[in-house]
Amino acid sequence: MTLRVLAAMSGGVDSAVAAARVAEAGHDVTGVHLALSKNPQSYRTGARGCCTVEDSHDARRAADVIGIPFYVWDMSEEFDREVVQDFVAEYESGNTPNPCLRCNEKIKFEAVLDRALALGFDAVATGHHVRKVDGRLVRSVDEAKDQSYVLGVLTREQLEHAIFPLGDCTKEEVRAEAERRGLSVADKPDSHDICFIADGDTRGFLNRRLGERPGPIQDEEGNVVGTHNGAHAFTVGQRKGLGLGGSPHPRYVLSIEPVDNTVTVGPRASLRVEAMTGTRPVWSGSEPLTEPTDCHVQLRAHGQVHPARVWQREGEDGPELAVELTEPATGVATGQAVVVYDGDTVLGSATISTTSRVTASA
Repeated sequence: MTLRVLAAMSGGVDSAVAAARVAEAGHDVTGVHLALSKNPQSYRTGARGCCTVEDSHDARRAADVIGIPFYVWDMSEEFDREVVQDFVAEYESGNTPNPCLRCNEKIKFEAVLDRALALGFDAVATGHHVRKVDGRLVRSVDEAKDQSYVLGVLTREQLEHAIFPLGDCTKEEVRAEAERRGLSVADKPDSHDICFIADGDTRGFLNRRLGERPGPIQDEEGNVVGTHNGAHAFTVGQRKGLGLGGSPHPRYVLSIEPVDNTVTVGPRASLRVEAMTGTRPVWSGSEPLTEPTDCHVQLRAHGQVHPARVWQREGEDGPELAVELTEPATGVATGQAVVVYDGDTVLGSATISTTSRVTASA
């Protein structure tokens, strides 16, 4: 069956090859590049493969080589509201957000998919390294490039209209295919930075948005050991840039309290988390797990996978995800996603709202 497919083309090699594969499969493909900034000069520049000034030109050239129609959609207002402003608000609340995850959720698979379906398209294709098997999200065969974590927030309905052509191959194979197809982006570097922070200085970006707000840095006993210019500039697990001298042992950020503007630091051992709660659970690969179930969870985009017991229960503000780790994990911060797996298959996800650290006696 021939589908009308909207291929999201970032200007990088992955999305170009994905669009080419869908077109070669005989589908009616239209390429679209998302303009995410009203002032492109304020975003990162250089051939990085996502959201840069040059990317729309690279995407257009790729579409010409593939032989498909190409358009640029202005999504800058949605991107600023759903991703940039959310990023600032989360840090202001003492959380550690993942803007790429938020962009996938709110822009590529909500705003874009909604518009595509309204225009009569059947599906959206992207260059994410992930598979879809029997309607469920499954890890890519290229473990190092797997992006199932940042897509773990998608709903079952969104996955129904998503196509991921690259999940069955490695990044090296994608680049080789791009070269064979004559796509100029074959050797283009991958993007790793936050696209809307042009100079990579997250602390400076947040200070400009939120202003400086000096406060104390304290140890676990409540003793003030230093000061800071804004709690929003810190993340749980951070070691560098604390401005603390005179201690013979490394100290890490253990918690951030935005209400009283306090940052608490301590030894690495105090970072160990044994349980957590997640809000807004989404179950794309199974029915809600209402009984404690042995699964695996991933807590950051390229982080370690942890065995855990997981179940959904009713919280004060609605359904919540309870997670008990078999072995403690470090550097777990509220605002991050916890994605639940059965083997390589994504079952669901939630946003971490509380964590329980291992007690000193444990």
